[in-house]
Amino acid sequence: MKLHPIKAGNFKLDGGAMFGVVPKTLWQKTNPADQNNLIDIAARCLLVEDGDRLTLIDAGMGDKQSEKFFGYYSLWGDDNLDKSLQKAGFHRDDITDVFITHLHFDHCGGVVQWNKNRTGYELAFKNAKIWTNKEHWRWAVEPNAREKASFLKENILPIEESGHLNFINRIDPTFQKNSEIGFGVLFVNGHTEKQMIPHIEYKGKTIVFMADLLPTAGHIPLPYVMGYDTRPLLTLDEKRLFLDNAADNGWYLFLEHDAHNEIITVKHTEKGVRLDKVFTCKEIFN
Repeated sequence: MKLHPIKAGNFKLDGGAMFGVVPKTLWQKTNPADQNNLIDIAARCLLVEDGDRLTLIDAGMGDKQSEKFFGYYSLWGDDNLDKSLQKAGFHRDDITDVFITHLHFDHCGGVVQWNKNRTGYELAFKNAKIWTNKEHWRWAVEPNAREKASFLKENILPIEESGHLNFINRIDPTFQKNSEIGFGVLFVNGHTEKQMIPHIEYKGKTIVFMADLLPTAGHIPLPYVMGYDTRPLLTLDEKRLFLDNAADNGWYLFLEHDAHNEIITVKHTEKGVRLDKVFTCKEIFN
C-alpha cells in the first residue's frame, strides 16, 4: 500500500462559525483570522494505492459552481485536484473508487463536473465507484433546513444517475479492514448524520482521515466544536471518545481542513488530550 496526499484546493471560512461558542481571543491563537474574520482552510484529500485499487478519499469543492458561489469562500493558492494527482503519477481516469466521508459540498463537489457542452453534469471520475452509506445519503437528498446550503443537488443527484453509487454495508465496530473498501470506518453523527472516518493501517501505523470530526489541530480541546455541527453536544462526546483512543493507541491524524498542519498525534495531559507532535505527509508516508 502507498498513500498520497491530494491537495484539492484552499479556501477560507468564518472563524467564529468554525469554533462555535469559543471566543476569538482563544481560537485565534492557533487559527489566526484575517481582517474579515476568515481563517485558512485546506481541502486535503487522501489517495490510497492498494493493489489494483486506487481510492480517493473526498474530492474537494470542484470547479463547477458560479463565481459568486466561490466568492463566498475566498479561494487562495494554486493547488487543485488534477495537478496533485499528476504529481502523484495518476489521472482522474485511474481512480477506481471515491470514498466520500459526507456529502457537504467541500467534500464531494469534485466528484461531479460539467459535461463538455455545459448542458448537464457527469462524473469527474468516470471509472470509479462512488461510496457513501444509505443513512447519510437519505439525510443528504432530503436535507434539513440547517444543512440545505451544504447539500447541493448538483453534487449529489448526478452520482445516483450515473449508476456508480455504492453503499457501504459491512462495518466492523473495531475499525478493522472492510472488504468492500479496503480500510476501517468509524461512524460519527455530531457534525452530520453518519459521517464516515477512515482508519487505515499503514506500515505499522494507524492513519485516521479526520474529515470534520477534527477539522484542524486547533479543534482538539473538547469545547472547540464547529457552529456547523448539527448536534454539537454529540460531537463533544464523539471527540472525547475518539481523542482518548487516539492518545492511547498513538494514532496519526490526517487533517483534511488544516491548511498548515498535515498530520498530528495527540497525548494525555492534566488538561485533557492535547497536541503532541506535528508531521508532514512526506515524513509519515515515505
